Amino acid sequence: MEESSRSNQKRRTRKDLLQAAARLMQQGRSPSLDEVAAEAMVSRATAYRYFPNAEALLVEAALDMAAPAPDRVFDGAPADDPVARMERVDAAFEAMIAANEGPLRMMLAHAVQRPLRQAEDGDLPARQNRRTPLIEAALAPARAQLKPADVKPLARALALVVGTESMVVFKDVLQLGDADARKARRWAIRAMIEAAKR
Repeated sequence: MEESSRSNQKRRTRKDLLQAAARLMQQGRSPSLDEVAAEAMVSRATAYRYFPNAEALLVEAALDMAAPAPDRVFDGAPADDPVARMERVDAAFEAMIAANEGPLRMMLAHAVQRPLRQAEDGDLPARQNRRTPLIEAALAPARAQLKPADVKPLARALALVVGTESMVVFKDVLQLGDADARKARRWAIRAMIEAAKR
């Protein structure tokens, strides 16, 4: 319980830093890590524990602002069709990734390198989890169609299919074009949800 509380606090601190950076950037500034720390009301040392430099923080803060919002994703979506709702999540991430591929790759590089730089802070979150809230919102109206024990594993499995890492696998590893990657993601979404319903 205490460990979970500490993990939640670390996620909140990281989110506070991103939101502080976003506020400063929306004022037309390119703030330093020290300025963001002051805006977030955390120490300079704390800010440096979460982000190696201002560039890493500002890249992710910009992406945080570009992340799909649930109210827009599900506006007019069918309440009883989890596949259609997840396809909307996939489409929202696909559009965001297409518009921000370079910064997303930079964020991913920072996240991958972080444990190598700071082994003692390995329990700090390497990045924000933007996809799970959308996936959970997509599945929420269909919970009655699923066994309660299957909801969390399904949400976790779907997290593998949408987002930046999925883009890297389809584009770099499998060398698929956008249309083929979309078909593969949609097939996986449908297969996972149908399997969970059974």
